[in-house]
Amino acid sequence: MKKMITALAACAALSAALSAVAAPAQAATKDPVSALKAQLVPGHGVRFTETVAWSNGTEESEIQDRKGVFQFDKKGVAAFDINIHWDDDTYGRQRAVGVGNITYHTGGVMPMVLPEGKTWYKVKSYGVPDSYGQILNPAEPKTLAALIKHGKSTKNSITGTITFKDLKQASAWWAGAKAPSSFDSTKVSYTLTLTSGGLVSRVQSKFTATEAGRQAMIAVDSRYSGWGAKVSVKAPDPAKVTTDFR
Repeated sequence: MKKMITALAACAALSAALSAVAAPAQAATKDPVSALKAQLVPGHGVRFTETVAWSNGTEESEIQDRKGVFQFDKKGVAAFDINIHWDDDTYGRQRAVGVGNITYHTGGVMPMVLPEGKTWYKVKSYGVPDSYGQILNPAEPKTLAALIKHGKSTKNSITGTITFKDLKQASAWWAGAKAPSSFDSTKVSYTLTLTSGGLVSRVQSKFTATEAGRQAMIAVDSRYSGWGAKVSVKAPDPAKVTTDFR
């Protein structure tokens, strides 16, 4: 009996030791920033879809549907490819492709303003390609850390508010949009939904901006899938690219 008790005690001690070792590792996989960094492998990325709604207080409508992909390097986003569809076809379909610190635009009004034979307009910029895209980029570790800092975390979500100024300091994606400093105090409310592994599966954001005495609220609902999948984003054919207008 004494030997059995001793053996059971040893098994209990071993089990406790293994649990102590396993617990931190399990917790680490649920930390969103650590989970994201584990996905940052060159040539891999994440896909997303999103809807954009606009409201002026009396009218509200869904104005855009988007789908795209982020391609990673070891630090975050190295390239992106976003297709934009306007629901009322005012601007038809647009596309923005970013590689490094260069973004290429096509569609929309481009056919009317670009020289003959050119279909892509090239600009030196990285970040939100227009005024209505998702300004919170969950594929940037510093951005994700800032959203966690400014938010309240539960088991599978993070909800909070961050100003344009604070977001600009954390996010290259938003800083690249070069929003005027007069909008720095604008507050963005957000909810991030997490998978069981700590990766972001959804980002809901909204903010109200005032310009020329008029207010408008932009709400973007983005869903992310295929974290870590192989992706490839390439710049357009140089023969079709220009930096000039007609």
